[in-house]
Amino acid sequence: MIREALERDLPAILDIYNDAILNTTAVYTYEAQTLSQREQWFCEKREAGYPVLVFEADGEAAGFATFGPFRAWPAYKYTIEHSIYAHGGYRQRGIGTALLKELIRIAEERGYKTLVAGIDESNDASVRMHVKHGFSHAGTIRNAGYKFGRWLNLAFYEYELAGPSHPVEK
Repeated sequence: MIREALERDLPAILDIYNDAILNTTAVYTYEAQTLSQREQWFCEKREAGYPVLVFEADGEAAGFATFGPFRAWPAYKYTIEHSIYAHGGYRQRGIGTALLKELIRIAEERGYKTLVAGIDESNDASVRMHVKHGFSHAGTIRNAGYKFGRWLNLAFYEYELAGPSHPVEK
């Protein structure tokens, strides 16, 4: 079941995110976050009107997803970047796909034009999932990050949405 995240989901979201930080190259950072940092992140997402979704399985958050601004300048307001994470014990069960489809639906409904995914180039499962669902490779930044003793390449994928019927510049 996919639903909006609640504050009670934050410990599970934190565990999923920290696992990605500490054990994968899905997040280009080194330090695990605290619960108070995730609470602040959650409040900022809600205040800005961005979705934070959880995929609930067996009564717990088995994955989460969100989107937010791609870049801070006003002309980018119709472009968003998303994040999707699944609990290690639930990977390869379609959770990422379900969350991706729901993010696309919400982004389309809200009138965005482009949905961006920044994916570590070595994350074959994520790349395949995005391509399977209509994303196209937009470019790769070589040596964009350094983690686990090696340089990492960040591949960008884009999904074109219908966009607003009457875009405005302000």
